Amino acid sequence: SILRSIPIKPTQLDGDTLARRGGVKVGDYIVAVNGEGFRRFPPDFEDKDLEDVTEGLDLINLTEDAEANIRGGDNENQRKLKGRVVSCKKSGQAYDKLLGKIREVKSSTIPLHISMERYMWDSRVHSWSRFLSARNGIVPQAMTMIQAHERWRNEFFPIDLTEPFLQKILKAHAVSEIDVADEEDIAATVYIDFAKLQSLRLMDESESLSMEVVKAFVLYTETLLAKAPDPRRPKTCQFVDLTGVSIKQGFNVNILKKLYATFEPNYPETLEKMVMYPVPRVMASAVNVMLNFVNENTRKKFVITDDLLVVCKELGWNTKEIETCGSINGYMKKHLKHGLSFLFE
Repeated sequence: SILRSIPIKPTQLDGDTLARRGGVKVGDYIVAVNGEGFRRFPPDFEDKDLEDVTEGLDLINLTEDAEANIRGGDNENQRKLKGRVVSCKKSGQAYDKLLGKIREVKSSTIPLHISMERYMWDSRVHSWSRFLSARNGIVPQAMTMIQAHERWRNEFFPIDLTEPFLQKILKAHAVSEIDVADEEDIAATVYIDFAKLQSLRLMDESESLSMEVVKAFVLYTETLLAKAPDPRRPKTCQFVDLTGVSIKQGFNVNILKKLYATFEPNYPETLEKMVMYPVPRVMASAVNVMLNFVNENTRKKFVITDDLLVVCKELGWNTKEIETCGSINGYMKKHLKHGLSFLFE
């Protein structure tokens, strides 16, 4: 995760003009008020190691003493105070303490200095609530889950993009991204072309070959989640294109099992919809049975259909544009992003 420090220096909190001038974005966290910490988690980095993203912004001038104060100061006790974690027994108490401190400063003659930090979508600050939700609010289980996830990240990354089979998948666009840029409220989609995967002969029982499909899937999932407008609630959709795949004879569910085994424990609460299309209605029940390894909550987000209108409704795609493109494949090719930065000759 990349942690960035944003010392915001408004003289008041009313309205959004000063916040905008200060560079505040959705998901930024208040971590200190006048040098007094109100954190949920201990700081991962020292202030001197953080990037100040307020450079060049139209900020209110501060005295050197005030600047040192919001950055934690040179005194060890000042740094500890700014990095303080507020522990409370009841939900909302930490927020009440933060507001109380702001009111206290505003009622005095002392200028109000609010320090904020910006976290990436996968930081502990943002991800903890997703893991907690995935374990129904049971803290010990959520802690176990997030610790297992951190171990997985350490083992899985970095991904070697030069692996021949991974490059083969990426160059064939068997896994890619569908970006409908004009629809801001729609989560971007990870696209899986099942027919291409089968044609690449990567659907067999070879663990090493199947793992390259998982790596391609993770690459695009991470890319889309990192671009989410709200890092607190990053979302993606998944579209499994079964065009040209025989459900009766050619549908190998093993690759979906491997993708799910990676996605479910490591990206909880990030799936908006997973659409499988086209699946004949007479085969929908059979496909549902094949997907019995998926937990109940995630299954509710699965859409298995042969109806284009249903696909468009669930993913927010433009039906008229698809008709103009001549087919759903034409529409997908128009909006497909191939991740050129992932490709090597």
